Amino acid sequence: MTSYDVDLFVIGAGSGGVRAARIAAGYGARVKVAEEYRVGGTCVIRGCVPKKLMVYAGRFAGEFEDAAGFGWTVEGARFDWATLIANKDKEIARLEAAYHANLQKSGVEIVPQRAELEDAHTVRLADGTRVTAGTILIATGARPNLGLDIPGRELGITSNEIFHLERQPGSIVIQGAGYIALEFASLLAGLGTKVTVVHRGDKLLRGFDDDIRELIVKELEGHGVAFEFGATIEAIHAEGGGKRIRLNDGRDLFADEVMLAIGRTPNTTGLGLDKVGVHLNEAGAIAVDAGSRSNIPSIYAVGDVTDRANLTPVAIREGHAFADTVFGGKPWSVDHSLIPTAVFTEPEVGVVGLTEAEARAQGRRVDIYKTSFRPMKATLSGRQTRVFMKLVVDQKDNRVLGAHLLGEASAEIIQLVGVLLTVGATKADFDRTVALHPSAAEELVTLRDRHPSSDQLPEASAEMTPAI
Repeated sequence: MTSYDVDLFVIGAGSGGVRAARIAAGYGARVKVAEEYRVGGTCVIRGCVPKKLMVYAGRFAGEFEDAAGFGWTVEGARFDWATLIANKDKEIARLEAAYHANLQKSGVEIVPQRAELEDAHTVRLADGTRVTAGTILIATGARPNLGLDIPGRELGITSNEIFHLERQPGSIVIQGAGYIALEFASLLAGLGTKVTVVHRGDKLLRGFDDDIRELIVKELEGHGVAFEFGATIEAIHAEGGGKRIRLNDGRDLFADEVMLAIGRTPNTTGLGLDKVGVHLNEAGAIAVDAGSRSNIPSIYAVGDVTDRANLTPVAIREGHAFADTVFGGKPWSVDHSLIPTAVFTEPEVGVVGLTEAEARAQGRRVDIYKTSFRPMKATLSGRQTRVFMKLVVDQKDNRVLGAHLLGEASAEIIQLVGVLLTVGATKADFDRTVALHPSAAEELVTLRDRHPSSDQLPEASAEMTPAI
């Protein structure tokens, strides 16, 4: 029987790698984790967590404005970028320390170096040390894609650098139309930055329900975000302390910063994958089976490096499933078909399950229930915003296939709606649930009128009212 230095060697200490390492160690495995940057990965260090902290900051301006309608006088409110960034950095340092401590308490050895594959059971560290392992797990995540081959590309920033700007940009041009582009557009606009989003298409949030894609534009415009649709950036030039951005139609935009948010690329370069013969898919991600195993039996991969469902909770579940299966004798795999997700714009988007278009493309006959209303808070604040909710229901068995929300607290609501869809809840289950009034969420259990398709939005009610 072959003897190895460790039972499991994990390359990458992000959410998926850390969870896999801790669970495996809990089963008695000897585990090492190599991380060349900071423990915690993209989500904790320069992704979901710092972004959400900045999202909160961006919402206060709207809260101050709304307060007047409720009798409050708010004077002298002033935002300081340096304070936000400093406090954000303190929290990220605290979380990183917690990740370190949890790994060490679990008996996992942290190796603060880059690691590359040398063969199916050996990794080579940056200092030349070789470590053999019975199993190797790659959890290196992904990085921002700088795929624009244009003059001045180096003058643009990505979601990595924006967290560390010394000064708040007075203006910014953002190219992209996904989660990252829209979340930063929204939060920066809330902080007072003049924001312009450039997108080559005519709709945002590819893959989301068409109703959401249409309505989010109106909401973001109402919060001060400008859009240039059907446009791409052709060149970026430094000019007068800022940037001159040439668009494909010859027009120039001027801004303090340019952010490129056009996707992310799996971190597979320089890992020695080709040397060992690990297969990559068309996206350059590690190709794995349902159990996260690559074509090399001893090598597995989880998280964004596999380009399956690039969300932190998914990476965590993949890491947990891997450890339970390989080291705990409790095999299971992650179901990627039903994943709640949110876009932390202002207002939020929360979705789970099939879009209307996806359901129809599968040949399903569906009933559509949807509503749009002015939230109660806006009746006194005077803010021009609306809440939108939509359920996609299978006519065959009355099962709710998808839920799509736009409005305050959509992320919180959709998490529990995800529980309902996971257990196969039907529209009848929603209908017989007692409404909690007054709340926005009650509309999900009081929807009665069917709509034939997405090209007919529901009649807009004046405000949120109890269903009669």
